[in-house]
Amino acid sequence: MASVTAPRPRAASLCPVSTTRKDAHWNILDSDNYVCAIVNGQGERMAEPDLDPQVAAIRAFNRFYTRKIGVVDGIASSPFSLAEARVLYELAHREQQTATDIRKELGLDAGYMSRILREFERRKFVRREQSKTDEREKFLSLTAKGRRAFAPLDERSNRDVAAMLEELSPAERRRLVDAVQTLRKLLGDKAEPKTPYLLRQHQPGDMGWIVHRQAILYAEEYGWDGTYEALAAEIVAQFIKNYDPKRERCWIAEKDGERVGAVFVAKASDEIAKLRLLHVEPEARGLGIGKRLVEECVRFARQAGYQKMTLWTQSILHAARHLYKQSGFKVVRQEQHHSFGKDLVAETWELDLQTTAYLTRNPGTEHSVLG
Repeated sequence: MASVTAPRPRAASLCPVSTTRKDAHWNILDSDNYVCAIVNGQGERMAEPDLDPQVAAIRAFNRFYTRKIGVVDGIASSPFSLAEARVLYELAHREQQTATDIRKELGLDAGYMSRILREFERRKFVRREQSKTDEREKFLSLTAKGRRAFAPLDERSNRDVAAMLEELSPAERRRLVDAVQTLRKLLGDKAEPKTPYLLRQHQPGDMGWIVHRQAILYAEEYGWDGTYEALAAEIVAQFIKNYDPKRERCWIAEKDGERVGAVFVAKASDEIAKLRLLHVEPEARGLGIGKRLVEECVRFARQAGYQKMTLWTQSILHAARHLYKQSGFKVVRQEQHHSFGKDLVAETWELDLQTTAYLTRNPGTEHSVLG
């Protein structure tokens, strides 16, 4: 949120108050914003601006919130300026954006934006691609190196905000979110034209929904029986009972306020993570949600320090298998079995999280979200 400040004084005159004992004191006169005040030469007192109480209140909030989220000292410890971090965020979360699009969104000077992009290109964070419909336009996107540079910033922001919310009760969190949304609306913020869905971590009630939808979808689309619902319930129960937030994660995809997909990263061992229970609701397919969920799993597992990621699926789940292959997973084992009332071919897929081959084959797939 931009700072709200009082108009700058046009001029200030400094004049001695007297030639007696108060020679060390000065009279500061600003006919626009300040009342005439005596300021001690020792720095004991300063003139207070004659601010509107509402302006003062908003400025006080700005100072509080920038301190709360670490803007003041956080930038000093970051390899990027605030403007550079925001440009990285826009590039990570928007597709087919030009430099002009991002500059207007952030309100940056054209010359400053050009300098930022030149530096990013020099460091191989950004690539430019010619528009297929307009040769005058070039779309910007992050390279794999750029996404690796952005990921720690995004992770830190998510972690800091999550820690702030943890101090509040559920009711207080809702009040805070409502207040933030009201603030944005009142100050004329427009809706962000980004992906038509969002990802969040699991909340109470999500686990029952996941089991419910897994059972129904696989029954309707593949004819699986109730034993699959039992398996899904067991997986979810074990995840909740043994949940380690530093090394495990569940993402819920939401569209228009409704849950439309989910996925888990579960700990198999200190070195191996498991991707589990990926699904996307039929009405939300085609939006890239499945791909994004898999990417988030891979990114999180790599940052959590796992050496390898594995998953268990069935050969008939063609859409899911395509996503796994896109992300660099490989089939390492197949086995025929009779489960869920059907004859199936089970497949075990693995991804080496330490190799650079994944990023080389799939530049730009390491996706993240800087608020």
